[in-house]
Amino acid sequence: MFSSIIKNLSILKKFLFINLLIFIFIGTLTIIYLNYVQPNLIKKKTSLQIEVINNTINNLNRLNIEFEKNEVKKFLLSTRFLFQNLDRVIFFNKSFEILADTDTLDLDPRSFSSRIEIVEFDLQNNQDKEKSTDELINSEKKSEFEETLQEYSISDDYGKPVTFTNETYNKFKLSTIKNVLIDDENVGYILISQNANDVKTAINERKTFVIRTAILIAVVIFIFSLVLNRYFLKPIKNLVNYTENIKEKSKKRIDIKSLIKRNDELGTLSLSLDEMTNELQKRVNTAENFSTDLVHEIRNPLASLKSASEILEVTNDNIEKEKLTKILTHDVERIERLITDYSQMLKDEVAITKESMKTLDLKKIADSVVDDFNAIYNTKRGINIDLQFKNSGEKFNIKGIENRIEQVLANLLENSISFSSDNQNIVVKLLQKKDGKISLSVIDEGIGFKEKNTDKIFKRFYSNRPDKFGEHSGLGLNIVKNLVDLHGGQVIASNNVNKKGAKVEIIFPKLN
Repeated sequence: MFSSIIKNLSILKKFLFINLLIFIFIGTLTIIYLNYVQPNLIKKKTSLQIEVINNTINNLNRLNIEFEKNEVKKFLLSTRFLFQNLDRVIFFNKSFEILADTDTLDLDPRSFSSRIEIVEFDLQNNQDKEKSTDELINSEKKSEFEETLQEYSISDDYGKPVTFTNETYNKFKLSTIKNVLIDDENVGYILISQNANDVKTAINERKTFVIRTAILIAVVIFIFSLVLNRYFLKPIKNLVNYTENIKEKSKKRIDIKSLIKRNDELGTLSLSLDEMTNELQKRVNTAENFSTDLVHEIRNPLASLKSASEILEVTNDNIEKEKLTKILTHDVERIERLITDYSQMLKDEVAITKESMKTLDLKKIADSVVDDFNAIYNTKRGINIDLQFKNSGEKFNIKGIENRIEQVLANLLENSISFSSDNQNIVVKLLQKKDGKISLSVIDEGIGFKEKNTDKIFKRFYSNRPDKFGEHSGLGLNIVKNLVDLHGGQVIASNNVNKKGAKVEIIFPKLN
């Protein structure tokens, strides 16, 4: 269930949710740590108090001190070194009355000096004067700890040292109490009380650090979330919407030009996606237009076939029948050629996307294709094809797909041959330009181009054809143009200057 919840969240919500879980986990560990720290710090501090209480009880037993007011006071004065690191030590009898108090006796370790003698003198000579004050103090102190002593006397921890805390507005006191056994008889209690503000300060410092850290982390997560959402998630969402619109063929277009301008991976992704979409759209449009053109081209020979077949049924003239039969044969060949070439074009487009370009020697390819065509058309029609280049050792290296380059040259030669008369010459010329580009030209002695704008001849099913064009589909030069574009080249058609015939030149880019 947890994984299903995560899956249905957006990237930003996933990020915030995971950070929240981490934050809660760290917060829980912090609370556990803080709850552990305070008892641990208190334990370290009270260990000294327990040690002092145990030593005091041992000394009382060892010295056979009677547990009554005067004896205990004398004991405190004589063993004051035991309490040098403590703020306050109080002795109680069984009735929870104070027998001695370091505060009353001025036994604060910070005041241990020659004043002790004065205290002793005062205690001996001014006992009556201080009696009433002593009783007043004792009654106040008794009321302060009496409830704690009573609870301790009936608790399960009776007989063991017990620590308790007392926190006021600006003080944190730590006290330890234990009963006193002399000759296995409970005679009273010893209570040690210390100011433990350092413990509280240490805990507060840790809490403050944790709170500040938590706030800082929350602020960092918030800022990072804003940055993540603005610079990454929103652009990704735009790309998703962009692809969704394309998939659903929505007329609403999402502008991703701002994403394409980015210099990071998202910019590269956006550019690739835009180019892929444009290329896909171009191919879709090309396929639609091509299908439309193909249907249009097939209609003409079909109409001719229909007319010829209808006339053939009713005519008895043998000469007319022969002419009609030729028309039927011509139109059938035309339709067959259209369908065959169209099918081949579709196969070629699929194959091109799977083939990779390599470094090729254009001279070797041209030599092979020229030899094949000479073998066919030299004998058949007396047409001679001549391959020309300046130096025999010169190389014409290009980047391309070998069988596609062969197809380009073959289509150009077929086009030249279809416009040429018998016994004419065709020249295939290779030239390396000064800028490093390679030029491949096919020059014939045919009728040349009638068009002022020769770019028209590279359109599909262009209609200005020779009489015997039934042998061709009208797709040859269009295929040439597409394949040259694929190789990053340029194709230019022109008539020969001051000479009969036409020239088609292909310029391949410089090999890097």
